[in-house]
Amino acid sequence: MTNRYETVFILTPVLSEDQAKEAVAKYKSLLKDGGAKIVHQEDWGLRKLAYPIQKKSTGFYHLVEFEAEGSMIHDLELAFRRDERVLRFLTVKMEKHAIAYAESRRNKKQTAEA
Repeated sequence: MTNRYETVFILTPVLSEDQAKEAVAKYKSLLKDGGAKIVHQEDWGLRKLAYPIQKKSTGFYHLVEFEAEGSMIHDLELAFRRDERVLRFLTVKMEKHAIAYAESRRNKKQTAEA
């Protein structure tokens, strides 16, 4: 039984654009290798943090929405904790209303861009 999850992680701002993309690719491949199906991803770019973390006031935000087994979350979060490039992360299990909202938000965004 797979569930839908959404994870947001913040990478340290001292990384270059290429290093940030490489870190995101690492976590996407970790998910795929674990049997997860990536549904959607968004790169929110460099943003100001609400409060300083490790004396840094900005960070690269990235969102990944995926379907996976519950055991995959432990492996993903363990990788986040071990990586010094990750300042913060949050993974949530999406219930049916959150899934519907996320899909309608994406559809509105795509029609606005077209």
